[in-house]
Amino acid sequence: MGLGGLSLGHMLVVLLVVALVFGTKRLGNIGADIGSAIKGFRKAVSDPDDKTSQADEQVSSGGPVSKPSNFS
Repeated sequence: MGLGGLSLGHMLVVLLVVALVFGTKRLGNIGADIGSAIKGFRKAVSDPDDKTSQADEQVSSGGPVSKPSNFS
């Protein structure tokens, strides 16, 4: 027995019930939505935020930084 006591027959029955409840078209849409969410998450994790990296580059290169105003 694998997967905590679930056999292949049990898993097939569960998948059949899920397909009957949601319908195959809706399951395809759910799968596509989950896939695009995972893709977006991976892209966000691997690529730094453009605004943050531009601000960091300006500070480190001595670029334009706003100076505090002196109120007298």
